Amino acid sequence: MDILIHPTYFPNVAHFVAMLKADHIIFEHCDNFQKQTYRNRTYIFDANGKLLLSIPVHHTQKNRQLYRDVKVSNKEHWQSIHWKALLSAYSTSPFFEFYKDELIHLFEVPISNLMSFNIKTIKTIFECLQLDFNYTFTSTYEASHKDLVDCRTLVNCKKEQPHDFESYTQVFSYKHGFLQNLSILDLLFNEGPNAVDYLKSQNIKL
Repeated sequence: MDILIHPTYFPNVAHFVAMLKADHIIFEHCDNFQKQTYRNRTYIFDANGKLLLSIPVHHTQKNRQLYRDVKVSNKEHWQSIHWKALLSAYSTSPFFEFYKDELIHLFEVPISNLMSFNIKTIKTIFECLQLDFNYTFTSTYEASHKDLVDCRTLVNCKKEQPHDFESYTQVFSYKHGFLQNLSILDLLFNEGPNAVDYLKSQNIKL
């Protein structure tokens, strides 16, 4: 199957379940940016529970701005903040040391374009999992598609459908229980190469 999906910041498990089941990934390239979606945010699991990591962006005076044109604001040194949060949350996880060198460069070089950076985070995860990453972009915006599985609703963190993913061991699950559908980083650091089989065995709700 071919899927249509949004490129998001270190996508959550549901996004990766959809991408790994797809024959071909088509990223939405022609939509408008919307606030409070996974386009510029992801959730990890730290000692206090679910933690939001959000990329600050520049907002224009226009009512609408294309997602592909959104610029990142680097005034707040968010990359350093996010990396420190990952260190705090996952430094004791089984596979953090194994993957950290492949990831740290994403937090060291200032970035400008949000969508391009999100593609880089996805590409890096595919490389960590030793999977091919082949994709194309849409050329026009269409509200519905007949020949694609439309997974664009997965971007809506406020209205997402509850998934029923199998539990896996998380660093702080002994304190808070299992938290599902976090950033792919949570699965990667806790399960390592086993993440591929896990993702292929799960199903999503659209």
